[in-house]
Amino acid sequence: MAAKFTELAIDCADPQGLARFWCAVLDYEVQSEEEGGDVVSIGSPEVPEGRERPGPVPPVLTFARVPEGKMVKNRLHVDVNPTDRDQEAEVRRLLDLGARRADVGQGEVSWVTLTDPEGNEFCVLATRRP
Repeated sequence: MAAKFTELAIDCADPQGLARFWCAVLDYEVQSEEEGGDVVSIGSPEVPEGRERPGPVPPVLTFARVPEGKMVKNRLHVDVNPTDRDQEAEVRRLLDLGARRADVGQGEVSWVTLTDPEGNEFCVLATRRP
């Protein structure tokens, strides 16, 4: 094995707020938080050992406070797949959590583009089950 994807770092204005949103989206929990809340890491409660576990693991998301705001469309984004409901129901759930619909020029596609509360784009794909 060369490397495994273990963490995605996200710059933001409100690490605690964004961590709460993504915990609700992904059924994650806070794994660590720096004093003052400037850096918050969340991860799957199913795999708390993360980096120490061989093979693939759900990535940790780390939110770090930065002074500048988001300026343009993300070059990298998260895709999520509903596991226990259809895509339309999942989109409704995410909108209720604080997501917003987004038009990034996607046109007619099978996924739905949303933004998190700080404007970071992410996509809700059609339901996939392993």
